Amino acid sequence: MNDPTSENAGAGSSVPVLPVPESAGAVPSVAVRKRRRLPSFVWAVPIIAALIGIWLVVHSITSQGPVITISFKSAEGLEAGKTRIRYKDVDVGHVKAITLSPDRKRVLVTAQLIKSASDILATDTRFFVVKPRISGGSVSGLNTLLSGNFISVDIGTAETTTDEFVGLEEPPLVTRDSPGREFVLHGAQTGSVNYGSPIFFRHINAGHVTKFALDQDGKGVTIRVFIDAPYDQYVTPDTRFWHASGVDMQLDANGLRVTTESLTSLIEGGLAFQDHDDALPGGKPAFEGTVFPLFDDREHAMRAPDTKVRSFLMYFPESLRGLSKGAPVDLRGIVIGEVKSLGVEFTENGRVPRFPVEVSLYPDRLRSRVRSGTRLPDDDTEAKEHLLLDHLLGRGLRAQLRSGSLITGQLYIALDFFPDAPKAKMDWSSDFPVLPTVGGGLGEIQDTVGRIAKKIDKLPFDQISQELLQALHKLNTTLDTTEKLVRRVDTDVTPELASTLKEARSTLANANAVLAEDAPLQQDVRESLKQVAKSARALANLADMLERHPEALVFGKQKVQP
Repeated sequence: MNDPTSENAGAGSSVPVLPVPESAGAVPSVAVRKRRRLPSFVWAVPIIAALIGIWLVVHSITSQGPVITISFKSAEGLEAGKTRIRYKDVDVGHVKAITLSPDRKRVLVTAQLIKSASDILATDTRFFVVKPRISGGSVSGLNTLLSGNFISVDIGTAETTTDEFVGLEEPPLVTRDSPGREFVLHGAQTGSVNYGSPIFFRHINAGHVTKFALDQDGKGVTIRVFIDAPYDQYVTPDTRFWHASGVDMQLDANGLRVTTESLTSLIEGGLAFQDHDDALPGGKPAFEGTVFPLFDDREHAMRAPDTKVRSFLMYFPESLRGLSKGAPVDLRGIVIGEVKSLGVEFTENGRVPRFPVEVSLYPDRLRSRVRSGTRLPDDDTEAKEHLLLDHLLGRGLRAQLRSGSLITGQLYIALDFFPDAPKAKMDWSSDFPVLPTVGGGLGEIQDTVGRIAKKIDKLPFDQISQELLQALHKLNTTLDTTEKLVRRVDTDVTPELASTLKEARSTLANANAVLAEDAPLQQDVRESLKQVAKSARALANLADMLERHPEALVFGKQKVQP
């Protein structure tokens, strides 16, 4: 029988063998306790590391935001892995890669956003590069000098989303969360207005030009402006916008006045706005997107609207040189119209041309100047207007060309009263009634100068020159004689005159000595005057006594009784 102990030892078992007492006729047995085998602790570390790695990968994938592509014209200032994407100065992503577009005309910036920024990818979201910029009177992006350029986000409001965007080359002046309102202006031209040009309200910078474009018909421009809060509340339906670039110079009776909005408007142009002078106070603010006309200057902007327009033709006897389209038509200094066109027409025989001037008159401009409390003209109907104008023509109302400036030679049309003018009537049946005119003004001055020139030309200048030469010869002879006389006076008369003056001084000295206060003559005179005064008093007493006692002349002076 094999020894169980040796078998267990050969098997390499560590289970102890318990001895069993042998008995006669019994087979020996061994009690064995089996041990459970467990994995080694060494394998737990890599398993845990693998689980953590899997968790990190899953967390990284699930926490990453969307990847977007932004197209720019240039990658100036952008670096892959360094340039950040920010919204309100908070990082929402970074640039992963920068590549060229397939046509090599633009650069494609691939950016990785954070997960919380997934809701900013509206189709109208705008991306732009922030870097140091100097524009007109403003400086922006100075903080990027140390931190570097970054891409800023202006979140859109559209409901649809996208992952491809076209970046702006210039940062928008107004973001969607900026307080204020946007308005639309229509004008004839942009002037010196550019993107970002300032808009002034009473010389305060109140907004900017955000966009401008040519109208589809090519006859005007459309300019979009943004007015910052709180200045947007002053934009009402009665507000007027005008070009404020350049310098406005006015020369009147008060002297030369120079007006400008600011130095910035001189450099890069600008606009200005203000309510009309006649606007009622407390007007409600205009709605966003309201369309306003854009005027050339403040004078035209503040002019009252012309609701009534009356067109007339005028024929002037003199040249129209210096008269241009837009020239004013005034009534004794008050501008009530303007020249619309200058033309030419031929008479029935086709030989003598005439030059009609079409003008537009605005009656409301004159009515607006009527003083309160005075009577307005009765012209509320067309027939009454005709009667009123016929009455004024009967009083001598005529049109006349006058010079507006002797330096520039510009002319304007003046309406004035000429009582001696020939009688004239209006033909109201024609489309353009002809307003009678009179010559004068600069034409009369030119005619007068011409007549004077003709008279001067008829003067006998040869004869006048000969007579003038003779007169000059006589004058020369007279001057020679005078010179000789002066020399004789100097040689003969002057010595005698000197001795005479010396004797005169001696005589005056003697007179002064005689007239002095302490002179004997003065004392004798004073004594004589005292005696004369005493004699006068005595004579006065005698006259008084004779007046009281006239009998004294016969009987003598009575003796006083004791």
